[in-house]
Amino acid sequence: MGNPLNTTVKKRVTLTFPKRVVQMPVTYRLARDFNVAANIIRAQVAPNQIGKLVVELSGDIDELDAAIEWMRSQNITVSLALGEIIIDEDVCVHCGLCTGVCPTEALKIDPQTDKLTFTRSRCIVCEQCIPTCPVEAISTNL
Repeated sequence: MGNPLNTTVKKRVTLTFPKRVVQMPVTYRLARDFNVAANIIRAQVAPNQIGKLVVELSGDIDELDAAIEWMRSQNITVSLALGEIIIDEDVCVHCGLCTGVCPTEALKIDPQTDKLTFTRSRCIVCEQCIPTCPVEAISTNL
């Protein structure tokens, strides 16, 4: 029973691979077998070690669900990202270090005010900004 609207959706997920599955071409299989695109946001993968990928998956909702089901059947842990980035305005010093690691430009310094601006709709919660902040003003609500 397919989706009559053929709705394309995006989901940000963290994939954790057991040692023996790290060599599997997962993103290739997602594209070939499920027509699901995988945009890799962060990767920690090395031979004979547990691997982690933070990816944004996009495709038809039914195909996306089937792809996630397949990954789980391959002993890949799939964790859906439900949180969002929180900026503590009272702590932020507007240094701009986070803007250099933000892949979607959700974090920018406003040229008029020299203050940090955060465009939540652009944020994919990759969390690269969190360890970059020297005053620990950035966190998630998870």
